[in-house]
Amino acid sequence: MEIRTENPEDLEAVRNVNIAAFGRENEANLVDRLRGTGSTFSFVAVQSDRIVGHIFFSPVVVEGKCSKNLSILGLAPVAVLPDYQRQGIGTLLIQQGLKECRRSGFQAVVVLGHPDFYSRFGFIPASRKNLGCEYDVPDEAFMVFELESGALQDCSGMVKYRSEFRICE
Repeated sequence: MEIRTENPEDLEAVRNVNIAAFGRENEANLVDRLRGTGSTFSFVAVQSDRIVGHIFFSPVVVEGKCSKNLSILGLAPVAVLPDYQRQGIGTLLIQQGLKECRRSGFQAVVVLGHPDFYSRFGFIPASRKNLGCEYDVPDEAFMVFELESGALQDCSGMVKYRSEFRICE
């Protein structure tokens, strides 16, 4: 299994992975809208020359009290082809993605997802770091992971995703 940065020739395969994984086009359309907006990261999982998984990170902002140079990303979506799920591919994508985000100088990543899954990577409820989500979601489902220890120490406020997340499908 190879985890690598998405290439321009991967776009159709990435779109197909997202559609197959979620059973709809919403997430694939979101990735298409976000791609190229700046400070985004897109990685693919390749097995036997076939793209079988995808993960995407895009910038978010905190409206509230935070350091002006705090850089936070939102993880969304992570997708694996149905026939390849439950084989650790999503885990590899998240682990490698977080490493690359840290290496690129980002201090934290937020995710809206299943607490049992994301807690395995060190994500905790964002409310424990005084961060809220702009969407009405269960507290335990909106989580954060500090890529840089203490990065969110003096931060509090509402996390806002890019406007592309709010476009109706």
